[in-house]
Amino acid sequence: MKTTNRPLVLASVMLAMFVGAVEATIVATAMPSIAADLGGFSKYSWVFSAYLLMNTVTVLIYGKLSDIFGRKPIFAFGILLFLVGSLLCGLAVTMDQLILFRLIQGMGAGAVLPIATTIVGDIYSAEERAKIQGYLSSVWGISAVSGPAIGGVLVATVGWEYVFWVNIPLGILALAGVLVFLKEPKKNGKPVIDYTGALLLTIGLVSLLYFLIEGGVGFDWLSATSVMLIITAVLAFTLFVFVERRAKDPIMPFDIWKNKTILYANLVSLATGVILIAVSSYLPTYVTGVMEQPAAIAGFTLTAMSIGWPIAATLSGRLLIRYGNFRTSLAGGLFLVAGALLFVAMRPESGPWWAALSSFVIGIGMGLTSTAFIVSIQSAVNYEKRGVATASNMFMRNLGSTIGVALLGTVLNTSLLNYFAQGDGEYNLDSINTLLTVDSREGMLAGTLDYLQNGLSLALQNVYALMAVFAFISLLLIFGLPRDKGVGKNVE
Repeated sequence: MKTTNRPLVLASVMLAMFVGAVEATIVATAMPSIAADLGGFSKYSWVFSAYLLMNTVTVLIYGKLSDIFGRKPIFAFGILLFLVGSLLCGLAVTMDQLILFRLIQGMGAGAVLPIATTIVGDIYSAEERAKIQGYLSSVWGISAVSGPAIGGVLVATVGWEYVFWVNIPLGILALAGVLVFLKEPKKNGKPVIDYTGALLLTIGLVSLLYFLIEGGVGFDWLSATSVMLIITAVLAFTLFVFVERRAKDPIMPFDIWKNKTILYANLVSLATGVILIAVSSYLPTYVTGVMEQPAAIAGFTLTAMSIGWPIAATLSGRLLIRYGNFRTSLAGGLFLVAGALLFVAMRPESGPWWAALSSFVIGIGMGLTSTAFIVSIQSAVNYEKRGVATASNMFMRNLGSTIGVALLGTVLNTSLLNYFAQGDGEYNLDSINTLLTVDSREGMLAGTLDYLQNGLSLALQNVYALMAVFAFISLLLIFGLPRDKGVGKNVE
């Protein structure tokens, strides 16, 4: 039997991860042009939410299916679905169509990242994996930096459609590399698929995530729709646990959560998901609206996190080999706390360099912890459970980000409304829009500008204070990880 060509498989996996990772930043750059062309600005946020929703819902299911059928067929299905969705997105003529096609694209993307990461776990030993994860993490940094530039060039030259279509040749190349050069062990026996568990998990997650994404926006938090969604989610998850405990081959084997490494790594990832969305969603608003910096400078402060992340991920591989998972994760947790405190201490007069430094320190913390968690989780289980174990960690971080969107958005809006309520009632949440561009600020009275900027600054300080709470929670949870001296051997 031919052996796997590891360098070419690694290159293909990195290319696939780049296609999935760049999608967020490249689409964000093109959205103003897309909204101007298709209309439907009120549905703007759902272009992003649809992708996130299906990505989060499907990631656990794909992870389990890759354990049953092998990595190649599930990876191939996922990336082909992603590419079909990308093709359709470029052909959309209404915002509703684009949202539907983004659902398809997100459904495929749910397979790309976890299975690509699992493939690396299969073909490299624990010691090698610690180094290779640094390369994989660098993909995120490259995509974050290059995505806006690529998106801007495509929109300005050939049109926003190519923001989606540029994925197609790259995705095909990545798929071909994995299909041709990855050799997997043959699967013996008839696979048993837990259809009931998969259906219940999907219903529960869709209900919960839709509630978190649209709550307070599409409907009130205290409304009949909210109650219906919560009841559906609780009922589906309750039945899911009941079914999984009796399934022959459950879609989510609960025994992997009995492993302290997996349990605490995933709980920390849930908290870091909130931190990640707090930085990426609200830092540009602070830099442009409060510090009065142009969009390019705001982008630079956010890019600093994407630079710190791959640097720390590469360093994390070496630290894992020498000091082990616990100490490496602890170092990452301390950086997350330090970065969060820098955000809390940030003031309008601090300037963009302070914002960039805070972002960079958070990136260091994310790089150290995420790499340590993936390597330790993949070493804690055998081949038959490596796919679902890897996917569980990515699912928890996605879930944390989704919870963060709802929680932090509520804190921001409530803080602003309370601030305005103490005034003469002349302003509302939409008044903040006037702070976000140079042209709109120039036409404002000095007193109005100071009043709105002060309100936005105070509201974002509350957001960062809550982010700091989650940073401390993540640090405390890290102490639940087993104490080890180095990267352990794979469990086979």
